[in-house]
Amino acid sequence: MRRTAALIVGGGPAGSALAIRLARARRVPLLLERQRDIGDALCGGFLSWRTLAALEPLGIAPDRLNAARVTQLRLIAGGRTVEAPLPAPALGVSRHRLDTLLLDAAEAAGAAVERGVAVREIDERSVRTADGATITGEALFLASGKHDIRGAARPEEARGEDPTLGLRLRLPPSRALGALAAGRIELHLFPRGYAGLVLQEDGSANLCLAVHRSRLQAAGTPAALLADLGCESPQLGERLAFGAADLPIDAIANVPYGWRARHGTPGVFRLGDQAGVIPSLAGEGLGIALASAAGAAAAYLSRGPDAGAAWQGQFARRLARPMKLAGIVRQAAESAHPAALVALARAPFLIQLVARLTRIRQ
Repeated sequence: MRRTAALIVGGGPAGSALAIRLARARRVPLLLERQRDIGDALCGGFLSWRTLAALEPLGIAPDRLNAARVTQLRLIAGGRTVEAPLPAPALGVSRHRLDTLLLDAAEAAGAAVERGVAVREIDERSVRTADGATITGEALFLASGKHDIRGAARPEEARGEDPTLGLRLRLPPSRALGALAAGRIELHLFPRGYAGLVLQEDGSANLCLAVHRSRLQAAGTPAALLADLGCESPQLGERLAFGAADLPIDAIANVPYGWRARHGTPGVFRLGDQAGVIPSLAGEGLGIALASAAGAAAAYLSRGPDAGAAWQGQFARRLARPMKLAGIVRQAAESAHPAALVALARAPFLIQLVARLTRIRQ
């Protein structure tokens, strides 16, 4: 059995940001990342102005992610379109780019990073890896994102009776698509789901959808569902037409939007999506990942491993307002009622207000 002081499971934004902070404080953590080569996680890839500010102290300047900025929000539903400026410039970036920079920064800071190590089971502060090894930490930081691990899985009831599925396509770069989407993040609203589109650093477009399982079951396959949505929402269909018919569709099942880890365990810190899952249309999932890393690092460094229990409850309370408002907006979005867009068109400041109130304090 191996032992370490701080054991981090997951090398995404939450785990890497935590590793950077602990290594800089000379508390060398051991970070286990299940992928040997950094992939491109299914994620909207939107970084708000607050998230960009949170990355700066970690050594990640915005232009290293994407030189282009997102300054407008475009809402599309029921044949109507509304646009409004964001409170401050944001950007779109692939998770491959973001995760690579953060994990490299963690290693440069002195963190011990082991890649290609899959954790199969968690028992209190110990983990069992795919090769049968057991590693125990004085503190365990669970930062596995949407991926649940046996022994520490989020409750099944959090998924609901008609759980949400995530789908993602990467539309290849094109001049026409760039002209259509440059400087904007788009939200396409339709019954029982929505889609978000933003350009990334290489000019490709990240198109992510959150749809209820019942919609997929009615369509039969992801490709059939996209075809149905393209007919139902012509502007979404126009975007989908930029992809080839055989374009890969990434998927993830049972996303527990609205769930928070309200109670903690001494010695265990849940970060990012393992701490709380905000509806993706808020564009604040990565902001929560970084905020949880900063908060957990501060609690651990000042009060030790057993601070995990109290910190988890405190962080859940920090998440309460943005997640509640995002949940309300999600319900309205999935009804895709055109009258709501008309109201927003008459008072676009409401879009800015919602954008501000769905951010977590960094």
